[in-house]
Amino acid sequence: MKHPLQVMMEQRRAGIRCGIPSYCTANELALEIALRRAKELGRPVLIEATANQVNQFGGYTGMMPRDFYQMVLKMAQAIDLPENMIILAGDHLGPLTWQKLPESEAMANSYELVYQYARAGFTKIHLDTSMKVADDPEGLLSTETIARRGAALYKAAMKGYEELKAEKPDAIRPVFIIGSEVPIPGGATEAEDTLAVTKPEAFLDTVNTYTRVWTEEGVGEGMKDVIAVVVQPGVEFGDEQVFDYNSEAAKELCAMLKEYPDFCFEGHSTDYQTPKCLYDMVTDGIAILKVGPALTFGLREALFALSKMEEELVPEAERANFIAKLEEVMLANPANWAKHYHGDEHQLALCRKYSYSDRARYYIGQSEVVACMNKLFENLRKYPIPMNMLHQYMPQSYNKVRSGQLKLDPRELAMDGVAQFMLDYEQAV
Repeated sequence: MKHPLQVMMEQRRAGIRCGIPSYCTANELALEIALRRAKELGRPVLIEATANQVNQFGGYTGMMPRDFYQMVLKMAQAIDLPENMIILAGDHLGPLTWQKLPESEAMANSYELVYQYARAGFTKIHLDTSMKVADDPEGLLSTETIARRGAALYKAAMKGYEELKAEKPDAIRPVFIIGSEVPIPGGATEAEDTLAVTKPEAFLDTVNTYTRVWTEEGVGEGMKDVIAVVVQPGVEFGDEQVFDYNSEAAKELCAMLKEYPDFCFEGHSTDYQTPKCLYDMVTDGIAILKVGPALTFGLREALFALSKMEEELVPEAERANFIAKLEEVMLANPANWAKHYHGDEHQLALCRKYSYSDRARYYIGQSEVVACMNKLFENLRKYPIPMNMLHQYMPQSYNKVRSGQLKLDPRELAMDGVAQFMLDYEQAV
């Protein structure tokens, strides 16, 4: 069976405008609605786990690659979505989480990481060796070093794939993403004034260097498995700002794809782009649109609206008080937001709630927060939400409920907060 992303590339080469959103999340409600949307639309869904979320040591989710794969597969089986409709991917696979280690240790960990992803059945692998490790010399890493480390990780992935294929003959051969023009995972950590688009010559250097180095390393044929290069097309977001895509600014870069029809571009940090910007990106060749924090931002937004309605509907002694619980947990465990948010106490409090970077996503899946969320859902079933109040707090969901597209159930309303962001991507591709 041909990889769905290879099919997408064939369509693009035939002049058909198409692309795919890439949902980078480990949140179960976000994953559930993504799988449900795939079934409703009859389209494959691309779901990505990042190296710090899921790795051989458990990551911040506590899951190894095979655990994440099985979790998603089980969720898909529960709604009768076939496994071949799911593309599972690994994002930023490389030394991202081991930059404080010397090269020998960091790359050994990276090798095992990529091997486990491919062995588990992940079929889209972003080989990201663009970050420096402890004993790298001063200055920027050379493209040569990045490509040589990438070749080693490609070998690890193919070892995992061949072992998987030996026990599962119909296992799909993975495709790969390369490139070192990678925005900071999860959004910028500080406000920026300008944003540089990848220069065409940087893209050429990446492709030419990888082609030469991979040939020298004995995996030159592996470049046929590479379908996309990560570039910075001029999109990014921070706590309060979003850099919108400007087609004119990326014109020279995107024109290069005419000379390299085997590739498309993968755009990271496309969260919060307007529908028109997303549409223009796909048209220009940025066919893989990565989105992560915006999904849980939409979920958090919906949960806050539900919590506000709880304040009006539920007796005080029975309330879940979700907003207060999330803040309590984030303050008790600041490691996942303290380095990313800046300002006085008031500004930090606003960031914890409303930042586009959505560091709340690291907490919203923790057991005590999930328990609080479930209590919120139970309360709003016991004390049902009147339609006039729903219109006040969730007007878009109100319209769907009124037209019969959405059930008036708090859990469904929470997932609709995620779906509202997904809709922009579905229309763009």
